[in-house]
Amino acid sequence: MEIAVLALFSAALIACVLTKLSILYALGFGLLLFLTYGKLRHSSWRQLGSMVLSGIKTVRGILTVFMLIGVLTALWRMSGTIPVIISLAMNLVQPHLMILLTFLLNCIMSVLTGTAFGTAATMGVICMTMANSMGINPVLVGGAILSGVYFGDRCSPISTSALLVSQLTHTHLFTNIRNMLRTAALPFTLTCAIYGAFGMLLAARNGSVDVTAIFSREFDMRWFMVAPAVLMLVLAVMRVNVKIAMGASIVLAAGFAYFFQGVDVLSMGRGIVFGYAARTGEVAGLLNGGGVVSMLNVAAIVCLSSAYAGIFAGTDLLGSVKKAIVRMEGVVGSFAGMLVTSVVAGMISCNQTLDIMMTDQLCDAGVDDVSATEEKERERKALNLEDTAVVVCPLIPWSIAGAVPLSSVGGPELSVIAACFLYLLPLCRLLFIGVRKVRALRAQHRARRNSVTAYRNFAA
Repeated sequence: MEIAVLALFSAALIACVLTKLSILYALGFGLLLFLTYGKLRHSSWRQLGSMVLSGIKTVRGILTVFMLIGVLTALWRMSGTIPVIISLAMNLVQPHLMILLTFLLNCIMSVLTGTAFGTAATMGVICMTMANSMGINPVLVGGAILSGVYFGDRCSPISTSALLVSQLTHTHLFTNIRNMLRTAALPFTLTCAIYGAFGMLLAARNGSVDVTAIFSREFDMRWFMVAPAVLMLVLAVMRVNVKIAMGASIVLAAGFAYFFQGVDVLSMGRGIVFGYAARTGEVAGLLNGGGVVSMLNVAAIVCLSSAYAGIFAGTDLLGSVKKAIVRMEGVVGSFAGMLVTSVVAGMISCNQTLDIMMTDQLCDAGVDDVSATEEKERERKALNLEDTAVVVCPLIPWSIAGAVPLSSVGGPELSVIAACFLYLLPLCRLLFIGVRKVRALRAQHRARRNSVTAYRNFAA
Protein backbone atom coordinates (compact mmCIF):
# COMPACT_ATOMS: atom_id res chain seq x y z
CA MET A 1 0.00 0.00 0.00
CA GLU A 2 2.84 2.41 0.84
CA ILE A 3 4.39 1.91 -2.61
CA ALA A 4 1.03 2.45 -4.32
CA VAL A 5 0.36 5.67 -2.37
CA LEU A 6 3.80 7.13 -3.14
CA ALA A 7 3.49 6.09 -6.80
CA LEU A 8 0.13 7.88 -7.12
CA PHE A 9 1.55 11.00 -5.50
CA SER A 10 4.57 10.93 -7.82
CA ALA A 11 2.28 10.53 -10.84
CA ALA A 12 0.25 13.57 -9.77
CA LEU A 13 3.39 15.67 -9.38
CA ILE A 14 4.74 14.60 -12.77
CA ALA A 15 1.35 15.30 -14.40
CA CYS A 16 1.33 18.85 -13.00
CA VAL A 17 4.86 19.45 -14.27
CA LEU A 18 4.09 18.09 -17.75
CA THR A 19 0.83 20.04 -18.07
CA LYS A 20 2.40 23.17 -16.50
CA LEU A 21 -0.27 23.31 -13.80
CA SER A 22 0.50 24.72 -10.38
CA ILE A 23 2.26 22.22 -8.12
CA LEU A 24 -0.36 23.07 -5.49
CA TYR A 25 -2.90 20.87 -7.29
CA ALA A 26 -0.65 17.85 -6.85
CA LEU A 27 0.13 18.78 -3.25
CA GLY A 28 -3.58 19.12 -2.47
CA PHE A 29 -4.24 15.73 -4.08
CA GLY A 30 -1.35 14.30 -2.07
CA LEU A 31 -2.86 15.57 1.19
CA LEU A 32 -6.15 13.81 0.44
CA LEU A 33 -4.23 10.69 -0.60
CA PHE A 34 -2.16 10.55 2.59
CA LEU A 35 -5.20 11.25 4.77
CA THR A 36 -6.99 8.35 3.07
CA TYR A 37 -3.96 6.14 3.72
CA GLY A 38 -4.03 7.12 7.39
CA LYS A 39 -7.75 6.33 7.60
CA LEU A 40 -7.16 2.89 6.04
CA ARG A 41 -4.48 2.35 8.69
CA HIS A 42 -7.19 2.79 11.33
CA SER A 43 -6.35 6.37 12.37
CA SER A 44 -9.36 8.50 13.34
CA TRP A 45 -10.07 11.82 11.66
CA ARG A 46 -9.25 13.53 14.95
CA GLN A 47 -5.85 11.81 15.03
CA LEU A 48 -5.19 12.70 11.39
CA GLY A 49 -6.12 16.32 12.09
CA SER A 50 -3.67 16.35 15.00
CA MET A 51 -0.96 14.94 12.72
CA VAL A 52 -1.57 17.69 10.16
CA LEU A 53 -1.50 20.42 12.82
CA SER A 54 1.64 19.00 14.45
CA GLY A 55 3.39 19.15 11.08
CA ILE A 56 2.30 22.72 10.39
CA LYS A 57 3.30 23.81 13.92
CA THR A 58 6.93 22.96 13.11
CA VAL A 59 7.00 25.79 10.55
CA ARG A 60 4.55 28.29 12.06
CA GLY A 61 7.36 30.71 12.88
CA ILE A 62 8.60 30.76 9.31
CA LEU A 63 5.19 31.70 7.90
CA THR A 64 5.43 35.09 9.60
CA VAL A 65 8.86 35.56 8.08
CA PHE A 66 7.42 34.74 4.64
CA MET A 67 4.97 37.62 4.97
CA LEU A 68 7.74 39.97 6.11
CA ILE A 69 9.82 38.95 3.10
CA GLY A 70 6.90 39.84 0.81
CA VAL A 71 6.58 43.28 2.43
CA LEU A 72 10.36 43.82 2.37
CA THR A 73 10.84 42.96 -1.30
CA ALA A 74 7.95 45.22 -2.33
CA LEU A 75 9.26 48.18 -0.33
CA TRP A 76 12.84 47.69 -1.54
CA ARG A 77 11.44 48.10 -5.05
CA MET A 78 9.25 51.11 -4.20
CA SER A 79 12.04 52.86 -2.27
CA GLY A 80 14.54 52.54 -5.13
CA THR A 81 16.84 50.22 -3.15
CA ILE A 82 16.90 47.39 -5.72
CA PRO A 83 17.10 49.72 -8.77
CA VAL A 84 20.12 51.53 -7.28
CA ILE A 85 21.85 48.25 -6.40
CA ILE A 86 21.30 46.94 -9.94
CA SER A 87 22.54 50.19 -11.51
CA LEU A 88 25.70 50.25 -9.39
CA ALA A 89 26.37 46.60 -10.16
CA MET A 90 25.94 46.99 -13.90
CA ASN A 91 28.72 49.60 -14.01
CA LEU A 92 31.18 46.78 -13.17
CA VAL A 93 30.36 44.60 -16.17
CA GLN A 94 32.96 43.99 -18.89
CA PRO A 95 32.35 41.50 -21.76
CA HIS A 96 35.16 39.07 -20.84
CA LEU A 97 33.99 39.09 -17.20
CA MET A 98 30.28 38.84 -17.95
CA ILE A 99 29.79 35.19 -16.94
CA LEU A 100 31.80 35.56 -13.73
CA LEU A 101 30.08 38.83 -12.79
CA THR A 102 26.69 37.31 -13.58
CA PHE A 103 27.41 34.69 -10.93
CA LEU A 104 28.76 37.20 -8.40
CA LEU A 105 26.01 39.79 -8.90
CA ASN A 106 23.30 37.17 -8.53
CA CYS A 107 25.07 35.88 -5.41
CA ILE A 108 24.99 39.36 -3.89
CA MET A 109 21.37 40.02 -4.85
CA SER A 110 20.17 36.64 -3.56
CA VAL A 111 21.98 37.16 -0.24
CA LEU A 112 20.27 40.56 0.06
CA THR A 113 16.79 39.36 -0.86
CA GLY A 114 16.95 35.72 0.29
CA THR A 115 14.93 34.55 -2.70
CA ALA A 116 16.11 32.63 -5.75
CA PHE A 117 13.00 33.39 -7.77
CA GLY A 118 13.06 37.12 -6.95
CA THR A 119 16.75 37.41 -7.78
CA ALA A 120 16.28 35.64 -11.11
CA ALA A 121 13.40 37.98 -11.96
CA THR A 122 15.52 41.10 -11.27
CA MET A 123 19.29 40.71 -11.48
CA GLY A 124 19.01 37.53 -13.54
CA VAL A 125 16.90 39.23 -16.22
CA ILE A 126 19.33 42.17 -16.40
CA CYS A 127 22.37 39.88 -16.72
CA MET A 128 20.79 37.70 -19.41
CA THR A 129 19.75 40.82 -21.36
CA MET A 130 23.28 42.18 -21.28
CA ALA A 131 24.81 38.79 -22.10
CA ASN A 132 22.54 38.45 -25.14
CA SER A 133 23.64 41.87 -26.36
CA MET A 134 27.26 40.68 -26.07
CA GLY A 135 26.62 37.41 -27.92
CA ILE A 136 27.54 35.21 -24.92
CA ASN A 137 26.28 31.62 -24.81
CA PRO A 138 22.94 31.68 -22.89
CA VAL A 139 23.57 28.17 -21.51
CA LEU A 140 26.62 29.43 -19.60
CA VAL A 141 24.87 32.60 -18.47
CA GLY A 142 21.80 30.64 -17.36
CA GLY A 143 24.03 28.28 -15.38
CA ALA A 144 25.81 31.21 -13.72
CA ILE A 145 22.45 32.75 -12.81
CA LEU A 146 21.17 29.47 -11.36
CA SER A 147 24.37 29.05 -9.32
CA GLY A 148 24.20 32.63 -8.05
CA VAL A 149 20.54 32.73 -7.07
CA TYR A 150 20.89 29.53 -5.01
CA PHE A 151 24.12 30.67 -3.35
CA GLY A 152 22.07 33.27 -1.47
CA ASP A 153 18.95 31.12 -1.25
CA ARG A 154 21.13 28.70 0.71
CA CYS A 155 22.83 31.05 3.16
CA SER A 156 20.99 34.39 3.29
CA PRO A 157 19.64 35.31 6.75
CA ILE A 158 16.23 35.94 5.14
CA SER A 159 16.23 32.87 2.91
CA THR A 160 13.08 30.75 3.26
CA SER A 161 15.07 27.52 2.79
CA ALA A 162 17.67 28.49 5.42
CA LEU A 163 14.89 29.42 7.84
CA LEU A 164 13.08 26.17 7.11
CA VAL A 165 16.19 24.06 7.75
CA SER A 166 16.93 25.83 11.04
CA GLN A 167 13.30 25.35 12.09
CA LEU A 168 13.26 21.64 11.20
CA THR A 169 16.58 20.86 12.89
CA HIS A 170 16.07 23.18 15.90
CA THR A 171 19.35 24.98 15.23
CA HIS A 172 20.43 28.62 15.29
CA LEU A 173 20.17 30.32 11.90
CA PHE A 174 23.42 32.29 12.14
CA THR A 175 25.40 29.27 13.36
CA ASN A 176 24.13 27.42 10.30
CA ILE A 177 25.14 30.30 8.04
CA ARG A 178 28.66 30.31 9.49
CA ASN A 179 28.95 26.57 8.84
CA MET A 180 27.55 26.96 5.32
CA LEU A 181 30.08 29.66 4.42
CA ARG A 182 32.87 27.36 5.57
CA THR A 183 31.83 24.46 3.33
CA ALA A 184 31.04 26.80 0.43
CA ALA A 185 34.52 28.41 0.33
CA LEU A 186 36.20 25.90 -2.01
CA PRO A 187 33.18 25.32 -4.31
CA PHE A 188 32.69 29.09 -4.58
CA THR A 189 36.36 29.63 -5.49
CA LEU A 190 36.29 26.81 -8.07
CA THR A 191 33.07 28.17 -9.57
CA CYS A 192 34.59 31.64 -9.92
CA ALA A 193 37.67 30.13 -11.59
CA ILE A 194 35.54 28.12 -14.06
CA TYR A 195 33.32 31.05 -15.02
CA GLY A 196 36.35 33.35 -15.27
CA ALA A 197 38.10 30.86 -17.58
CA PHE A 198 35.01 30.56 -19.80
CA GLY A 199 34.83 34.34 -20.06
CA MET A 200 38.46 34.59 -21.13
CA LEU A 201 38.16 31.77 -23.69
CA LEU A 202 34.87 32.75 -25.32
CA ALA A 203 34.63 35.74 -27.64
CA ALA A 204 32.17 38.48 -26.72
CA ARG A 205 31.35 41.80 -28.27
CA ASN A 206 30.79 45.09 -26.52
CA GLY A 207 27.23 45.89 -25.66
CA SER A 208 25.31 47.34 -22.78
CA VAL A 209 21.90 48.13 -21.41
CA ASP A 210 21.61 51.54 -19.75
CA VAL A 211 19.58 50.43 -16.76
CA THR A 212 20.28 53.68 -14.90
CA ALA A 213 18.48 55.64 -17.62
CA ILE A 214 15.58 53.16 -17.57
CA PHE A 215 15.16 53.27 -13.79
CA SER A 216 15.62 57.05 -13.63
CA ARG A 217 12.27 57.45 -15.37
CA GLU A 218 10.52 56.32 -12.19
CA PHE A 219 13.02 56.62 -9.33
CA ASP A 220 15.18 59.17 -7.56
CA MET A 221 18.45 57.24 -8.05
CA ARG A 222 20.51 58.52 -5.12
CA TRP A 223 23.32 56.31 -3.84
CA PHE A 224 22.05 56.24 -0.26
CA MET A 225 18.92 54.41 -1.38
CA VAL A 226 20.91 51.22 -0.70
CA ALA A 227 20.62 51.96 3.05
CA PRO A 228 17.68 49.56 3.75
CA ALA A 229 19.69 46.65 2.29
CA VAL A 230 22.86 47.71 4.10
CA LEU A 231 20.94 48.01 7.38
CA MET A 232 19.58 44.50 6.88
CA LEU A 233 23.09 43.13 6.32
CA VAL A 234 24.60 45.00 9.28
CA LEU A 235 21.90 43.77 11.67
CA ALA A 236 22.36 40.23 10.32
CA VAL A 237 26.10 40.40 10.98
CA MET A 238 25.32 41.62 14.50
CA ARG A 239 23.15 38.48 14.90
CA VAL A 240 20.00 40.51 15.53
CA ASN A 241 16.80 38.45 15.31
CA VAL A 242 15.84 38.19 11.64
CA LYS A 243 12.30 39.48 12.23
CA ILE A 244 13.62 42.58 14.00
CA ALA A 245 16.22 43.16 11.27
CA MET A 246 13.59 42.86 8.57
CA GLY A 247 11.23 45.14 10.46
CA ALA A 248 13.91 47.85 10.74
CA SER A 249 14.69 47.59 7.03
CA ILE A 250 10.97 47.75 6.19
CA VAL A 251 10.50 50.95 8.22
CA LEU A 252 13.52 52.63 6.58
CA ALA A 253 12.47 51.54 3.07
CA ALA A 254 8.92 52.81 3.68
CA GLY A 255 10.33 56.20 4.72
CA PHE A 256 12.49 56.40 1.58
CA ALA A 257 9.52 55.43 -0.63
CA TYR A 258 7.34 58.13 0.90
CA PHE A 259 9.80 61.03 1.20
CA PHE A 260 12.12 60.46 -1.80
CA GLN A 261 10.09 58.47 -4.34
CA GLY A 262 6.77 60.23 -3.72
CA VAL A 263 4.79 57.04 -3.03
CA ASP A 264 1.58 57.91 -1.15
CA VAL A 265 0.28 55.80 1.71
CA LEU A 266 -2.54 54.19 -0.31
CA SER A 267 -0.22 53.18 -3.15
CA MET A 268 2.32 51.90 -0.65
CA GLY A 269 -0.31 49.74 1.05
CA ARG A 270 -1.45 48.38 -2.29
CA GLY A 271 2.15 47.59 -3.24
CA ILE A 272 2.82 45.89 0.09
CA VAL A 273 -0.12 43.55 -0.48
CA PHE A 274 -0.03 42.98 -4.25
CA GLY A 275 3.59 43.87 -5.08
CA TYR A 276 5.29 46.75 -6.85
CA ALA A 277 3.78 47.72 -10.22
CA ALA A 278 5.83 50.11 -12.38
CA ARG A 279 4.26 52.84 -14.47
CA THR A 280 6.31 52.14 -17.62
CA GLY A 281 6.64 48.87 -19.51
CA GLU A 282 10.45 48.71 -19.53
CA VAL A 283 10.71 49.14 -15.77
CA ALA A 284 7.80 46.76 -15.20
CA GLY A 285 9.57 43.98 -17.08
CA LEU A 286 12.61 44.35 -14.85
CA LEU A 287 11.21 45.24 -11.46
CA ASN A 288 7.56 44.29 -10.90
CA GLY A 289 6.98 41.88 -8.03
CA GLY A 290 7.22 41.40 -4.28
CA GLY A 291 4.33 41.84 -1.88
CA VAL A 292 2.48 39.58 0.53
CA VAL A 293 0.48 37.94 -2.27
CA SER A 294 3.72 36.81 -3.95
CA MET A 295 4.54 34.73 -0.85
CA LEU A 296 1.16 33.01 -0.56
CA ASN A 297 2.12 30.30 -3.06
CA VAL A 298 5.34 29.36 -1.25
CA ALA A 299 3.54 29.61 2.12
CA ALA A 300 0.87 27.20 0.86
CA ILE A 301 3.56 24.80 -0.41
CA VAL A 302 5.32 24.88 2.97
CA CYS A 303 2.04 24.35 4.87
CA LEU A 304 1.03 21.36 2.74
CA SER A 305 4.54 19.91 2.83
CA SER A 306 4.72 20.26 6.60
CA ALA A 307 1.28 18.63 6.88
CA TYR A 308 2.74 15.67 4.97
CA ALA A 309 5.58 15.50 7.48
CA GLY A 310 3.07 15.22 10.34
CA ILE A 311 1.12 12.46 8.55
CA PHE A 312 4.29 10.58 7.60
CA ALA A 313 5.46 10.64 11.21
CA GLY A 314 2.07 9.68 12.67
CA THR A 315 1.29 6.84 10.24
CA ASP A 316 4.87 5.66 9.69
CA LEU A 317 4.19 5.66 5.94
CA LEU A 318 7.87 6.06 5.17
CA GLY A 319 9.04 3.62 7.86
CA SER A 320 10.24 0.90 5.48
CA VAL A 321 11.92 3.48 3.25
CA LYS A 322 13.70 5.00 6.24
CA LYS A 323 15.03 1.60 7.32
CA ALA A 324 16.49 1.08 3.85
CA ILE A 325 18.13 4.52 3.98
CA VAL A 326 19.63 3.80 7.41
CA ARG A 327 21.18 0.63 6.00
CA MET A 328 22.51 2.58 3.02
CA GLU A 329 24.01 5.24 5.31
CA GLY A 330 25.81 2.49 7.20
CA VAL A 331 27.52 1.46 3.96
CA VAL A 332 28.20 4.76 2.12
CA GLY A 333 28.19 7.21 5.05
CA SER A 334 25.66 9.71 6.40
CA PHE A 335 26.34 12.53 3.94
CA ALA A 336 26.37 10.33 0.84
CA GLY A 337 23.16 8.65 2.05
CA MET A 338 21.48 12.01 2.51
CA LEU A 339 22.69 13.14 -0.93
CA VAL A 340 21.14 10.09 -2.63
CA THR A 341 17.94 10.53 -0.61
CA SER A 342 17.64 14.22 -1.55
CA VAL A 343 18.06 13.42 -5.26
CA VAL A 344 15.29 10.80 -5.18
CA ALA A 345 13.04 12.99 -2.98
CA GLY A 346 13.60 15.94 -5.34
CA MET A 347 12.72 13.83 -8.38
CA ILE A 348 9.47 12.80 -6.68
CA SER A 349 8.49 16.09 -5.02
CA CYS A 350 9.51 18.47 -7.85
CA ASN A 351 9.95 21.33 -5.37
CA GLN A 352 12.64 22.36 -2.92
CA THR A 353 10.49 22.68 0.20
CA LEU A 354 9.12 19.15 0.12
CA ASP A 355 12.55 17.81 -0.87
CA ILE A 356 14.05 19.38 2.27
CA MET A 357 11.27 18.10 4.52
CA MET A 358 11.25 14.55 3.12
CA THR A 359 15.06 14.32 3.33
CA ASP A 360 14.99 15.63 6.90
CA GLN A 361 12.41 13.06 7.94
CA LEU A 362 13.99 10.11 6.13
CA CYS A 363 17.59 10.65 7.24
CA ASP A 364 18.90 10.42 10.78
CA ALA A 365 21.14 13.09 12.29
CA GLY A 366 23.96 11.09 10.78
CA VAL A 367 27.08 12.50 12.33
CA ASP A 368 30.48 10.98 11.64
CA ASP A 369 31.72 11.56 15.19
CA VAL A 370 29.87 9.37 17.70
CA SER A 371 31.17 11.52 20.56
CA ALA A 372 29.46 14.65 19.23
CA THR A 373 26.92 16.39 21.45
CA GLU A 374 23.23 16.53 20.57
CA GLU A 375 23.60 20.18 19.56
CA LYS A 376 26.49 19.34 17.24
CA GLU A 377 24.46 16.50 15.75
CA ARG A 378 21.63 18.91 14.91
CA GLU A 379 24.07 21.41 13.42
CA ARG A 380 25.68 18.70 11.29
CA LYS A 381 22.28 17.56 10.04
CA ALA A 382 21.36 21.15 9.15
CA LEU A 383 24.62 21.56 7.24
CA ASN A 384 24.09 18.26 5.42
CA LEU A 385 20.59 19.35 4.38
CA GLU A 386 21.91 22.67 3.09
CA ASP A 387 24.66 20.92 1.10
CA THR A 388 22.31 18.33 -0.41
CA ALA A 389 18.56 18.97 -0.73
CA VAL A 390 18.79 22.77 -1.01
CA VAL A 391 21.26 22.76 -3.93
CA VAL A 392 20.41 19.44 -5.60
CA CYS A 393 16.71 20.13 -6.24
CA PRO A 394 17.37 22.97 -8.77
CA LEU A 395 19.48 20.57 -10.86
CA ILE A 396 16.47 18.31 -11.53
CA PRO A 397 15.11 19.50 -14.91
CA TRP A 398 11.41 19.04 -14.06
CA SER A 399 11.66 20.64 -10.61
CA ILE A 400 10.17 24.11 -10.24
CA ALA A 401 13.29 25.05 -8.22
CA GLY A 402 15.31 25.19 -11.44
CA ALA A 403 12.61 25.58 -14.07
CA VAL A 404 11.11 28.82 -12.68
CA PRO A 405 14.37 30.86 -12.46
CA LEU A 406 15.47 29.70 -15.93
CA SER A 407 12.05 30.49 -17.36
CA SER A 408 12.17 33.96 -15.75
CA VAL A 409 15.46 34.87 -17.44
CA GLY A 410 14.81 33.08 -20.73
CA GLY A 411 17.61 30.57 -20.16
CA PRO A 412 17.58 27.12 -21.84
CA GLU A 413 16.98 23.98 -19.77
CA LEU A 414 20.53 22.85 -20.59
CA SER A 415 21.74 25.62 -18.28
CA VAL A 416 21.57 23.16 -15.36
CA ILE A 417 24.77 21.53 -16.67
CA ALA A 418 26.56 24.88 -16.29
CA ALA A 419 25.31 25.52 -12.73
CA CYS A 420 28.76 24.66 -11.38
CA PHE A 421 28.30 25.74 -7.76
CA LEU A 422 25.25 23.51 -7.25
CA TYR A 423 27.08 20.27 -7.95
CA LEU A 424 30.58 21.30 -6.87
CA LEU A 425 29.29 21.89 -3.32
CA PRO A 426 28.15 18.30 -2.59
CA LEU A 427 31.07 16.87 -4.60
CA CYS A 428 33.59 18.82 -2.50
CA ARG A 429 31.88 17.63 0.69
CA LEU A 430 32.17 14.03 -0.53
CA LEU A 431 35.84 14.61 -1.33
CA PHE A 432 36.58 16.08 2.11
CA ILE A 433 34.78 13.21 3.84
CA GLY A 434 36.67 10.67 1.71
CA VAL A 435 40.05 12.28 2.47
CA ARG A 436 39.23 12.37 6.19
CA LYS A 437 38.30 8.69 6.18
CA VAL A 438 41.48 7.74 4.30
CA ARG A 439 43.57 9.67 6.84
CA ALA A 440 41.73 7.97 9.71
CA LEU A 441 42.37 4.53 8.18
CA ARG A 442 46.05 5.36 7.70
CA ALA A 443 46.29 6.52 11.31
CA GLN A 444 44.68 3.29 12.49
CA HIS A 445 47.08 1.27 10.32
CA ARG A 446 50.08 3.14 11.73
CA ALA A 447 48.80 2.61 15.26
CA ARG A 448 48.38 -1.14 14.69
CA ARG A 449 51.83 -1.36 13.07
CA ASN A 450 53.41 0.51 15.97
CA SER A 451 51.67 -1.72 18.50
CA VAL A 452 52.88 -4.86 16.67
CA THR A 453 56.43 -3.47 16.55
CA ALA A 454 56.29 -2.62 20.24
CA TYR A 455 55.04 -6.13 21.08
CA ARG A 456 57.83 -7.74 19.04
CA ASN A 457 60.45 -5.57 20.72
CA PHE A 458 59.00 -6.47 24.10
CA ALA A 459 58.95 -10.20 23.23
CA ALA A 460 62.57 -10.02 21.98
